[in-house]
Amino acid sequence: MNALQPLQQWFQRNGALAGGLAAPMLVMTVLSMMVLPLPPWLLDTFFTLNIALALLVMMVAAYMQRPLDFSVFPTVLLLTTLLRLSLNVASTRVVLLEGHTGPGAAGAVIEAFGHFLIGGNFAVGFVVFIILVVINFIVITKGSERIAEVSARFTLDAMPGKQMAIDADLGAGLIDEKEAKRRRAEVGEEAEFFGSMDGAAKFVRGDAIAGILILIINIVGGFAIGMVQHGLSAGDAANSYILLAVGDALVAQIPSLLISVAAAMVVSRVGKGNDLGKQVTQQMFSSSRVLGIAASVLFLLGIIPGMPHVVFLLFAALLGGLTWWRYQQENAPKPVESSAPEAAGDGEATWDDLQPVDLLGLELGYRLIAMVDKTRQGDLLTRIKGVRKKFAQEVGFLPPAVHVRDNLELRPSAYRITLRGVVVGEGEVFPGQFLAIDPGGIGTPLIGTPTTDPAFGLPAHWIEEKQKENAQMAGFTVVDSETVLATHLSHLMQVQAAKLLSRTETQDLVEHVTRLAPKLIEEVVPKMISVATFQKVLQLLLEESVHVRDIRTIIEAIAEHAPHTTDPLELARRVRMALAPAIVQQIYGPVKELEVIAIEPGLERLLMQALTGQNAGALDPGVAEMLSKSATDIANSQEEKGVPACLLVPDAIRNAMARLLRRAAPRLQVLAHSEIPETHLIRIGPILGEMTS
Repeated sequence: MNALQPLQQWFQRNGALAGGLAAPMLVMTVLSMMVLPLPPWLLDTFFTLNIALALLVMMVAAYMQRPLDFSVFPTVLLLTTLLRLSLNVASTRVVLLEGHTGPGAAGAVIEAFGHFLIGGNFAVGFVVFIILVVINFIVITKGSERIAEVSARFTLDAMPGKQMAIDADLGAGLIDEKEAKRRRAEVGEEAEFFGSMDGAAKFVRGDAIAGILILIINIVGGFAIGMVQHGLSAGDAANSYILLAVGDALVAQIPSLLISVAAAMVVSRVGKGNDLGKQVTQQMFSSSRVLGIAASVLFLLGIIPGMPHVVFLLFAALLGGLTWWRYQQENAPKPVESSAPEAAGDGEATWDDLQPVDLLGLELGYRLIAMVDKTRQGDLLTRIKGVRKKFAQEVGFLPPAVHVRDNLELRPSAYRITLRGVVVGEGEVFPGQFLAIDPGGIGTPLIGTPTTDPAFGLPAHWIEEKQKENAQMAGFTVVDSETVLATHLSHLMQVQAAKLLSRTETQDLVEHVTRLAPKLIEEVVPKMISVATFQKVLQLLLEESVHVRDIRTIIEAIAEHAPHTTDPLELARRVRMALAPAIVQQIYGPVKELEVIAIEPGLERLLMQALTGQNAGALDPGVAEMLSKSATDIANSQEEKGVPACLLVPDAIRNAMARLLRRAAPRLQVLAHSEIPETHLIRIGPILGEMTS
């Protein structure tokens, strides 16, 4: 051990340098072999190295789990091809110069291939060589070249779709930015690999053609040199030169065949997770039915008179044994595993027993579990992903993941939506049935179970599938159970958007904006305001259903006013003024004339006195109650007419009025005078004070 330590230390110090010089040194050696004469013993060394490298490459190709695990293969293919061709040149020089001296003139390897493999008969060797070339060139190389070409084309065509899928997973929160970068790099490497393999396949094809030409040149040249220069007879020249030429061709063709097989294995590799041997074993010998049929056919062939009974019956017995073994495995009882809670029940309590409260959860009764089981065509999870994606696109931040679990305490068809462990919505759906929702004014009776739409409280009926078409023709909105539940979840997420924006989501939003506009966000958060203040400003906007998707405008407004105040209420008011066109369009749509609810001047003066200055919040409870009731009635009246319910108030009391009326009339929007864009006209509708006077 002590004697090897200096050598180990040298390799540790110089391993990286040696690895970096390996490829250039190999190329220089290959070029030298083409120019400089080599003695027979050195030829034997390089021929053995060539065979060893070919075997090594084929073993790596057999045990890799995916093509990218051997991404250096195109370069290896080029180097091994150059090595074989340089050996052909070097051996040709020796064969033509020293072939008259006997079969050992070109080294022991070529002599062994010429005598041991083909029995010293050059005609047999020539036929064997032609067969190997046909197998290599026509079968393996042609097929692998076509696979590489098609794989390269399909990989390049699929790149945009794969990139979009990665972006979708990133947007849905299924992966983080680091994983997205890794997947994008893998997609790029895969395209480069198959593109390189498409070109590298031409190396194998050219190598096979070069082998044929080199053999013909060696035969013609050796025959001529032996008879003309050395005075040999035709038979002696054939026994010396042609035998050496065929042996040389076989020595080069066998490694070439191994490399071709390795190339075909690399480009034809499908799937990942197991090497080629495991995949073949799992997929070919996994079914007892398949093995049983094959064994039966072999048994029938084996008992036919005149057939070699022993061989057929032997293989039939082997496949029969495999059939019995696989059948026993397929029908073996599955081991029952004890549940984790019971196993942990006998031990001491640990911090692992403390489960965090889900920020957003969905609990299902046992009859609804099939809705999340893809094996039973349940697509609720896909709907939930779509809800989160739509929420992110509309509201402006990625909501937390929805944790779906079963709850045996619920009714079989009931569900419950929780926010931070608190129930915010519940309902009942019936898989296989449809909910026919009455949008209003439909008097056609339906045969079904009367109910209400859980999301918006509209009258509805649960009906069978056979009534679906009639209900749609009558004007009902008909949706399936998954849509009912997903719509309810989407509605509650919109209503509870401010509570869904936790510190984690706020920090993720800041990091997202940092990638898009780093200078913009760095000047504001956290230099001017903290992340907590930024979160509070966004929550104040979301509490009044103001979307924060225009994050640039929000940050620019905060940057303008943050030097003067860091009060979240004041900053939110300033941001609302900056977002005024978007807020008005969100309420009214693309119209230029806005019908608003106004406050009677006398009541407005009373509210200004009670809600501003030193007396802020000193509104008489009776007035507040009558004001809330009147606002609710007017809002309902406006909605029945199909007009948005929007109350226009002075800037000084907008925040106070919004907080006062939020619980009584949640759909009533409260706008300040400064939040009406100059491009829009105002038309006064109902007067609030007239109904409270």
